[in-house]
Amino acid sequence: MASPTASHLVDRKASVVSASGLASEDDAAVLAKLGYKQELRRNFTMIEVFGIAFSIMGLLPSIASTLVYSIPAGPAGMVWGWFLASGFIFIVGLAMADLGSSMPTSGGLYWWTHFFSSPATRNPLSFLVGYSNTLGLVGGLCSIDYGFSLMFLSVIVIARDGNWTPSNGDIYATFLGCVLCHGILASIMSKIMGKLQTVFVAMNFILIAATIIALPIGSKNRRNDGHYIFAQTENLTTWPTGWAFMLSWLSPIWTIGSFDSCVHMSEECVNAAKAVPAGIVMSIGSCWLFGLIIMIVLAATISPDLESVTRSKFGQPMAQIYYDAIGKNGTIGLMSLLFIVQFLMGISILVAASRQTWAFSRDGALPFSSFFRPISQRFGYIPLRAIWGCVFLAAVLGLLSLIAPAAAQALFSLSIAGNNVAWGIPIFARVVWGQRKFKPGPFYTGDRFSVPIAWTAIAFLVFGIVLSTFPVEGPNPTPQSMNYTVVINMAVWGGSLAYYFIDARKWFSGPKITIATDDLTEEQQVAIREEGLDIQSITGEELDPKNDVENTRKQ
Repeated sequence: MASPTASHLVDRKASVVSASGLASEDDAAVLAKLGYKQELRRNFTMIEVFGIAFSIMGLLPSIASTLVYSIPAGPAGMVWGWFLASGFIFIVGLAMADLGSSMPTSGGLYWWTHFFSSPATRNPLSFLVGYSNTLGLVGGLCSIDYGFSLMFLSVIVIARDGNWTPSNGDIYATFLGCVLCHGILASIMSKIMGKLQTVFVAMNFILIAATIIALPIGSKNRRNDGHYIFAQTENLTTWPTGWAFMLSWLSPIWTIGSFDSCVHMSEECVNAAKAVPAGIVMSIGSCWLFGLIIMIVLAATISPDLESVTRSKFGQPMAQIYYDAIGKNGTIGLMSLLFIVQFLMGISILVAASRQTWAFSRDGALPFSSFFRPISQRFGYIPLRAIWGCVFLAAVLGLLSLIAPAAAQALFSLSIAGNNVAWGIPIFARVVWGQRKFKPGPFYTGDRFSVPIAWTAIAFLVFGIVLSTFPVEGPNPTPQSMNYTVVINMAVWGGSLAYYFIDARKWFSGPKITIATDDLTEEQQVAIREEGLDIQSITGEELDPKNDVENTRKQ
């Protein structure tokens, strides 16, 4: 890898001494060790980093959008599917938290991949992870805003007593308006975006509290018993009952995602080495607990005629559950609160997606990187162009909703399969090639548990990718019910690798690797230099890899 220029080294040295009011010297120094100067303003606290992840997950709106996966397995599938899958997602979060605490940077996933991978694989894998993560986040934005469109329009359907059906054009127009609003808000509210995450979290809990109180009260004369809630299985698919239960895991897999947003906010949060892992673990843990409570309440109040719920004339199973319990006016009220929270989710994920997009362009990997690279000081030290690049891409990709719901659903699967690849590869690279180079941060699951946790996370992520490709209704899908996830994601992964091997391999050398050797053990220094990496100290002193390896061995 080419050595950084002297001017870059001066920049890095300056970033340690002074971050021009953007960050404390300690935070700037941590980032400088990873090869970057401080360019974004650090105005997110630990709680606000948790808030952005929890807000993106949007627990109740996401559950409402994914009931189509859990209800077919019956109430037991809803409850136990959530509990088990969330537990595995928590393990994935622990594995990512180890890395996020060790090396907190906005482009963390592809940065870690490059750092830990073998010399032969680091560039193509880093390139693949960067594209998969970037498109996965934009796919998540599309999914959230498309869900908002359906919820918003379902309120109109309810108000008209089911006597109106929105067209695909109506859905896309609502979607486009939502995406554009998010772009405007993410641009002009940057100075208070951290504080807004606390408001968004509060809105989520207000909605959760309203639901778990209103549904049992409204269904007091027809609540289901404990056996029905925890032991009653159903199968509304043509898959075997056991596999229908496994497909119910897609609800938490869809919902408890984008916790990597904490990583992408690394360069905007105070004390990132602690705030990032705390945000990851707290957001997943909160969704695991409160999601289980919500699922139990839904199973207790849902109509035993599950098919009538999944095929509701309102177009949303959640709307039917509300309607059966609290009537038309109550349903309109709670569904309105639901789509408002869904709208807030979109703002948060656009912020996270833009930071990953900006970080990847900072390392020159995206088309038009030089255009997306600049930071807007006028709007509060944010990647303004990257925000609108994500908005434009989401608007274009959303056009698939005009074709058919199946096409739109395949696009949104990027937020599962695409992100699973982006999450899994750096964890895999660490335990296979880079364990000797791994230096734990303030958060660490320990020498005894860290590697087993990583392997468990990898296995679950692979399973999640496979699971997301299955047609939900059964093994003989029609063109309308077919799951095109494999088509979309293979196009992304295959296209990314083809782009790399045809052209990008000529100029993409990965992110800049600049590690502070004073903080590494002798064994870690030897391992890094044996990889052939050029290592720079923060003070700008270039270290000769060959000589340093020999000196270390003699010691």
